[in-house]
Parts: sequence; C-alpha cells; structure tokens
Amino acid sequence: MTDRIEAPWLDAFEAVFRLCAAAPGEAVCLLAESQSRPINLALAELALLRLGCRPFRCILPSPAPTGPVPLRSTGASRALAGHPAVLAALAASSFIVDLTVEGLLHAPELPGLLKAGSRVLMVSNEHPEALTRLVPRPEDMAAVKQGVKQARAAQAMTVTSPAGTDLTARMAGAAVAGVWGWTDRAGTIAHWPGGVVVAFPAAGTVNGTLVLAAGDVNLTFKRYLAADIRLTIAEDHISAIEGRGADAEMMRRTLAAWGDRAAYAVSHLGWGTNPRARYEALSMYATDDTNGTELRAVAGNFLFSTGANEFAGRFSEGHFDIPCFGTTIALDGVAVVRDGVLL
Repeated sequence: MTDRIEAPWLDAFEAVFRLCAAAPGEAVCLLAESQSRPINLALAELALLRLGCRPFRCILPSPAPTGPVPLRSTGASRALAGHPAVLAALAASSFIVDLTVEGLLHAPELPGLLKAGSRVLMVSNEHPEALTRLVPRPEDMAAVKQGVKQARAAQAMTVTSPAGTDLTARMAGAAVAGVWGWTDRAGTIAHWPGGVVVAFPAAGTVNGTLVLAAGDVNLTFKRYLAADIRLTIAEDHISAIEGRGADAEMMRRTLAAWGDRAAYAVSHLGWGTNPRARYEALSMYATDDTNGTELRAVAGNFLFSTGANEFAGRFSEGHFDIPCFGTTIALDGVAVVRDGVLL
C-alpha cells in the first residue's frame, strides 16, 4: 500500500522544523537516496515550504552492498561516498535534513559538514505515524542535558540486572553526547525521534558481564530476544557469547562474518529518556516501516552498542544496537536508572 500524505504528519514535520529554527528564505538541503522513504521526503519538503524556506533535493543512488552480511541500523550512510559536488552543496546549506536510509550520525563526512557550520537533523527512517507520535517537546531537553552533565562528571558507570549483568565502564576520556530530537545551533546534529544519552568510552575501559535477557531487543535484527544471551566483555571487546537458540547463534555468526575484531568492540553505552517512546512499538510495524529508533529512546532502557567508536580509534561496519530493559545504571554509585525506571 502506498501511503498518502496526512495532515497530522505534515503538522509534525512543521513542528520539528520550527524547533530547528528553520527560517523564511533559508536554503535547506533535503539529503536522500534512491531507497529513502518517499513520503518522508515529500512531507519534509512541504513543511519547509510552509515555513517559507527554500528547500532543494539532493538524491543519491543507494550504494550496492559490500559487506558479508546485510547492513542495518548502522547510522553511517555510505550514499555520499565523498562525492565532491554533493559535499559542496551540503557545506553551503545552513540546515540539512538527513533522510538517507542509515543516516549521517556516524558517517565519515559528518565532521566536515558540522565544521562548515551546518546544523543537521537526521530524520530516522521511520513510518511517519511513528514520527508524529514522537514529535519532540521543549521539556524533553532537560532530562537529556541532566544526564549528559552527570555522565561527563562521573568516573565510572556500572550496569547491573537481576538477569546477571555486572558491567563497569570507566568514564575518564569518554565522549558523552545527548539528543533530545532537534537542533537549532550551527555545527550540531540531532535525530528525530530523540531522547538518549550516550557515552563513547575510551579504549580499554569496559569490562564485565552483560546478560541480554529474553525480551530485550536486537535492533539490527529487529526482533525481541526469545532467550538470554550472556556476553563476557574484556577491555571493550566481547570475548564470549553464551546462549542457546537463534538469537545467540545469529549474533555469533554475524560478528564472525566481519572477520574484524573491532566488530566485537563496544561502540557506545547509554540510556533512553523519552517518556512517550514505547517498548512494544517494534511489534506494531512491518520491518520495512521501522528503523527501531523509538526503542533506543524508551525511558530507562540501557542502550548497548557494538562496532565503530572513533574516540577509541576503532572503525567497523559491523554494528549492533541493543536496548536492555530492567537494568540499574549508576554513575559513581548514584543510580540514574533503577530496575528499568528513569530517575
């Protein structure tokens, strides 16, 4: 079925662009690729025209697959591929609406665009119904900023759970960031839906056990786990994957397929802050209609991610994002999440 444009969806895009300070007469680049969701591109363009902006489309061919397994939920679009003309157009745009399939969040071209002064809103590749439910609100900023402040001041993050998780990350040297769903400052990026605090730990700082419990979510596979998986982590790297059933076996096979030790490494750790994001949402959409960003933002989840971490000098196309529920997350012994509830 082809979606038609609905008035509430258009209103949602307009509301978010207002939060991003889209101004009349402003040249706005709509960056997309051939496999981007057409209705989101149309909604973004119409909403910007409502605001008096001057949007233009930059649509690139979606890249051919190059990895040993399908690339999903990486946050690192390969569509730009360093294209000089495209990069020049992007650098000349004060506001970029990122509608690529995977997004620019971890793309190699992003630092140059931010340095040029562009502000970038990554519209996650979600169905517009989900985006409309998760339009950010001004009050969403406070919980994210508070979490970032606490994480930056901490010496250690600990994560525990009744399932057996006992994980510690030293926070010295970690890069900490937060996203509340919009950006109105030059040289910054945000994604919609928002509501996360994440820390990219320095090399050799994460150790312990992480138990992915039944009901946690592997967003790369877009499925709720049916059985526990026990991960042993030593100096940032998964050294053992214990568990029976399809979930553990798919994880073992996917990580091994890369033939890259960095695929086993910790990318980032953090937690969700969005009170309107729903745990059960992944079951409500066809896999083509969701990228799982909503699950990353569910308030009180522990977000564990593997793969590239530029702050630790590691790069890999292998990537897992796994929201875990029912954990306790503490910074220097003070809980920010207790038994899955955001404090």
